[in-house]
Amino acid sequence: MTCVSHFENATEAIGLKMMFESVWDNPAMVVEVTAQVAAQVETLYRENPPEFIYFLTLYHLFRDFMEDDEDNGIRPGIKFEESVVWNKLYDFQKDAVVGAIRKLEKYKGCIIADSVGLGKTYEALAVMKYYQERNDRILVLCPKRLRDNWTLWTQDNDDRNPLADDRFSYTVLNHTDLSRYHGMSGEVDLEHLRWGHFDLLVIDESHNFRNKSTDADKTDRYTRLIEDVIKSGQRTKVLMLSATPVNNRLLDLRNQIELITEGDDAYLADTDGIPSITHVTRVAQQRFNEWSKLSDSERTTESFVNAVNADYFKLLDVLTIARSRKHITKYYGAASGTFPARRPPLSFQTPIDLEGELPPIAKLNDMIAQLTFAQYQVLSYVCADQRRKYENRYGDTWGKDFESQVHRTTAVANLMRINVLKRMESSVNSFRITLRRILDGCVDLRARLDADASGVAYGTEGLEDGFDDDDAEEFEAGGKVRVDLRDVDALRLGQDLDFDIQMLRALLAYADAVTPERDAKLVKLRDFIAEKIREPYNPGNRKVLVFSAFADTTAYLFEQLAPWLKRELGIECAEVAGSSNRTYSLKLPRTTFENILARFSPVSKELPESQRALGEIDVVFATDCISEGQNLQDCDCLVNYDIHWNPVMRRLAFNAYLAATEGGKNGEPALRDAEKIKIGCAKKHFEALDLGNDFHYNVRTTYQYEAVKA
Repeated sequence: MTCVSHFENATEAIGLKMMFESVWDNPAMVVEVTAQVAAQVETLYRENPPEFIYFLTLYHLFRDFMEDDEDNGIRPGIKFEESVVWNKLYDFQKDAVVGAIRKLEKYKGCIIADSVGLGKTYEALAVMKYYQERNDRILVLCPKRLRDNWTLWTQDNDDRNPLADDRFSYTVLNHTDLSRYHGMSGEVDLEHLRWGHFDLLVIDESHNFRNKSTDADKTDRYTRLIEDVIKSGQRTKVLMLSATPVNNRLLDLRNQIELITEGDDAYLADTDGIPSITHVTRVAQQRFNEWSKLSDSERTTESFVNAVNADYFKLLDVLTIARSRKHITKYYGAASGTFPARRPPLSFQTPIDLEGELPPIAKLNDMIAQLTFAQYQVLSYVCADQRRKYENRYGDTWGKDFESQVHRTTAVANLMRINVLKRMESSVNSFRITLRRILDGCVDLRARLDADASGVAYGTEGLEDGFDDDDAEEFEAGGKVRVDLRDVDALRLGQDLDFDIQMLRALLAYADAVTPERDAKLVKLRDFIAEKIREPYNPGNRKVLVFSAFADTTAYLFEQLAPWLKRELGIECAEVAGSSNRTYSLKLPRTTFENILARFSPVSKELPESQRALGEIDVVFATDCISEGQNLQDCDCLVNYDIHWNPVMRRLAFNAYLAATEGGKNGEPALRDAEKIKIGCAKKHFEALDLGNDFHYNVRTTYQYEAVKA
C-alpha cells in the first residue's frame, strides 16, 4: 500500500496519477465495495432509539472507568465473597465494599461516610475480611467505648459472635492509646508494639481526627498517628468510618484526607487533576461561608451545589463513599428493605418539684454561674515570683508557659461549671451527688490551705461523666497538676473557697429537699413507661430504652423504678453504665453490658435460643457508653432523659430500630435524617420520650419532655 500525504509539483502529480490508474485498472488488485460503503452511509442517517444514544454516550464518558474496573479491584482467587459477613450484606453494602477496596488499591485510602444506620461497621468488616484473606496485618483504632464491639468479632469461640466462622484476626486499640507509650491496652503491650508494620489501618469514628495540632513542638494523637502508624514502616492503607466526616467546617475533611495522602497536597494531581487538595477545601469553605449568609429562601441545597466549587465534589467522589437513606431507597428499592415513616415529636412539661418549693431553674443557674470553682484552677492563684517553677515543671505536659497553663486550668473550671449545669438538668439526684463531691473538695482544700499544706490537686473520681473523650482527657490531665499551697495568694484563694462553700451548701439544701416522691421528672418517666407497657405500640413488645449522660442518673432511675416495675408490671430491668452494669432479678453468669444488651435485644444480637429461654430484659437504663456501634433493633421505644437535641442523642436514637427484613439481617440501624430527628425504626413503630433541657445553651424555667409516638 502506498500512502500519499502531499505532492510538491505537477510532474510529481502526474507520476502519482499513473501509479493510481495502474492499480485501479488491475482487477486482481481491487475489490467492489460500493454496497458496503452505501450500507455504512445509511447507518449514519438511520433513526436510533434514544436509549441507544444515551447508553452510547455513557459508554464514551465512563469507558476508562469500566476498563479500570474489569475485576472490580478484587484479586482473583480470593474467595472472601464466600465469607459469612459478605453474605449478610445487602446489595448496596456490597457495592460499598467493592468500591472501598478499589479506592484502597488505587489511592491507598477511603472514607466510608454512609449515613448513620446503613451498616458501615459490617461494610468495614467485609473489607477487612478481603485483606485478611491476603494475609495483611490489620489495626483497628476506635473510641474506647467501642473496643468491646470490635474485639467480639475476633472471638471465634464466642456464641455471641455471629461472624465466628470468619475467624477474624486483627489488633484493636483505642484512639486514646495514641497518647500512651507504655502499659497495656487489652492484651497489647504498647511499649513494644510495632506501630508501623500494619498493612491496613481502620479508623472508626474518624471525625475524632479532624483536627491536628498547629504547634510543631507538640505531638498529639493526630501527629503520632500519621508519623508512627501511617508514614512509618511499610505503606499503610487507611480505611476511615464516619457518618459525619465534616462536623463544623468543610476543612474538617482535609485533615482526614491527609491521613491517606500522608500530607502530600498534590497527591491527586496526576490521577485526578486536583493539583492542590488544600486549595480545593479552602475555596469550598469560602464558598460555603458565602452561601451560609444568604437569606433562608436563597439558602437551598441547589444553591449550595451551584456555589461550591466542582472540584470539591470531585474530591469527595474520589476518596469517599457517602450514601443517604434516600439514595438507597431510590437506587436499590425494596431489595434493601423499607424505611419507616417518622412522626413528629410530642412535648410534655412539668415542674422539677411536685411540691413547687424549689426556686426557679433560672435562679439556680445564676447561683451556679457565680461559683469560682477555685479548687479546679489553683494554679491561677500562684504568686508571680513562683510561676517560673511551674513553667519548668509542667512545660512539656500542661503548657509551655505559665499563661498557657493558666488558660488550660481556667478551661477546666469552665468545664466543671457546664458539667454542674448538665447534671442539674439530668436529675436532682445527679445534681445533689455532684454538689456534695465538689463541696467536700472545697472544704478539704480550705483545711489544707489553713494547714499550709504542700502539693495539692483536685480529684476526678465520679466527675468525669458527661464529658466527651477530649474534655475527659483534659479534665484528667488537669488533675495531675499539683500546686504547693505555700506558692499561692492564700488570702484570695481562701476568699473564693469560702464563697464557693457557702453557695454550694445553699444549692445542696435545695437539692436535698426534692425526694424521689417529689421528683416530678421521675414520676413522669414512671407513668410513661407504665403506659407503654400496658398499651404497647407493637403487639407483645415491652422494650424501653432509657438514656442519660450520667451514671449517677441511671443508677438513680434503676434504684427507684426497677423494684416498682417488677412488682407492678412484671418487668425485668437492667442498668448499663460503663463499669457499672447490673440486673434487678435476672441472674446472669456475668453482668457485662454485652450480656445485658443481648438479652434486651436477642433477635438483633442473634442470642441462641438456649440463652433466650433463661429470660429477657425489657427496660434498660443506660449511659452513652452504648451510644455507638450497637444493634438494639428489638426495641421500639427510646427515652431520652436529659440530652436535648444533642448529636449524641441523635446517634442513640438511630441505634434502636428493627431490621427491614424479618428478625433483622445485619449491620447497624437503617435510619438517618439531616435535621433534628431523634427517633427511628424500621418496619415497626418507634416511640421516644425526651426529658430535659440543654442548659449549656439555654436555661429555661421548666423541664421539657419530647416524644415521638407511633
